[in-house]
Amino acid sequence: MQLHCRNISVDHRLPIGQGLKLMQDSIGKFDVLIVGGGVNGTGIARDASGRGLSVILCEKDDLASGTSSKATKLFHGGLRYLEHYEFGLVRKALKEREVLLRNMPHIARPMRFILPHVKGMRPAWLLRIGLFIYDHLGGHRMLQGTKVLDLRTDEAGRPLKPHFRRAFEYSDGWVDDARLVVLNARDAADRGARIVTRTRLVNARRNGDHWVTTLEDASGRETQLHCRILVNAAGPWVNSVAEDALRQNDHDPIRLVRGSHIVVRKLFDHDRAYFFQNGDGRIVFALPYETDFTLIGTTDVDHTGATDAVVCTDAEQQYLCRAASEYFEHPVSVGDVVWSYAGLRPLDGDQGGKAAAASRDYHIHVGDQNGRAPLISIYGGKITTFRILAEQVVAEMAPYVGLNGLPWTDHSPLPGGDMAFDGLVDLVAKLQKRYDFLDERTVGRIARAYGTRAFDMLGSVGTAQDMGQDFGAGLSAREVRWLVECEWATTAEDIVWRRSKCGLRMSSEQIARLDVWLKEHRT
Repeated sequence: MQLHCRNISVDHRLPIGQGLKLMQDSIGKFDVLIVGGGVNGTGIARDASGRGLSVILCEKDDLASGTSSKATKLFHGGLRYLEHYEFGLVRKALKEREVLLRNMPHIARPMRFILPHVKGMRPAWLLRIGLFIYDHLGGHRMLQGTKVLDLRTDEAGRPLKPHFRRAFEYSDGWVDDARLVVLNARDAADRGARIVTRTRLVNARRNGDHWVTTLEDASGRETQLHCRILVNAAGPWVNSVAEDALRQNDHDPIRLVRGSHIVVRKLFDHDRAYFFQNGDGRIVFALPYETDFTLIGTTDVDHTGATDAVVCTDAEQQYLCRAASEYFEHPVSVGDVVWSYAGLRPLDGDQGGKAAAASRDYHIHVGDQNGRAPLISIYGGKITTFRILAEQVVAEMAPYVGLNGLPWTDHSPLPGGDMAFDGLVDLVAKLQKRYDFLDERTVGRIARAYGTRAFDMLGSVGTAQDMGQDFGAGLSAREVRWLVECEWATTAEDIVWRRSKCGLRMSSEQIARLDVWLKEHRT
């Protein structure tokens, strides 16, 4: 079977340990080494490689395996940040929200949010003012403005307790966060970047005008590389990288805040989301998720434990269930939870107060040695501002390397996103016509995941048998091979929980069989 992934530059197809060896033998010098395969790291790799720089990105696990796949899946300005007077952050995020929705219409879409008015909490006049500011602060015109709903007659009131009579409805955006990361990496690779997963930075030291670095892959094989610029975009591990690999202890402090989510069977039939106020001042979202489910989150809890095994605790599950049950007529219990996840947000460590009130803005720190061999470290940030963060990081590189052209990512779609803002329906129709042996659910999922590149992934297959083994939930060997050869997947977890969410519909036995198949077919 022949797959065409465009201008591929991937190393996972090589036997374990061989990718770095071949890299050392052929291209051991780069302009930029980026540590961290989350949304910030891959966004920087995409921007920098598109500006003519030679780029390598290493990720110690899988792409988006940390915070970047553990979000609430929103492109939003952050309505609640207005209460903390973060007008600059909200304005920046609102402007970016529109750019991102235009450039990735397959994995992102506008979403309307229902904010019920609750007596004794934020008064209606305050909500009106906040939403008016939110509607106009970013200067957007793509999305609908705020309106008032009568929950006694509107469909959105049906799942709620009857004493909720009025709500405000406003616009924000939804995104598949894990695929956002993978597609940024894919575009970076298409532009010449090297993306190396399951590979960690062991050490790095300055040597004149460059860095001498050592990378170690999953088999323990080490390779030495040279780069002119080192970018630490390791997210919650930014200071661990600084201390362990760079032997630096004079870094900025960070505050790790855990955000947890639960997924339950769908609680409502419409396609809008809910924004719930809680008595403790926090807010919780309830979003339609993967057609048959509802996503509820998030918590904001200071995290002091290990960073590599973060889970949604029993207490957090109970908290989210109670919060949702305050609003939905049918109570939500821990027994209803079909999946949960948690991620860490690396926030400014100098901030005190409640975790929910801590700023989500980012900070870029640049340090060099006599104007040479810069280290650029990324602190904080939110998914909505990743692109502009990357643009600013690449601008910081300019004094040290030559850049080609002007900033470009604000008007360039991600792979598969070269279609109209509202072109998904038309794409699904074309896919259904060409691949009429696929069921409607599978076609829809494939369109939303790959956009126009779905035709590349499916290729010339003409029957269900051509798709190869069926692993369940519409996941075929054909698609799995694409994910391995074009999107750096190596395990069943990579595929069913990050590249797709097929794990919600697959049994543990089916997932185990997929893992066995991957090991048997590893090249």
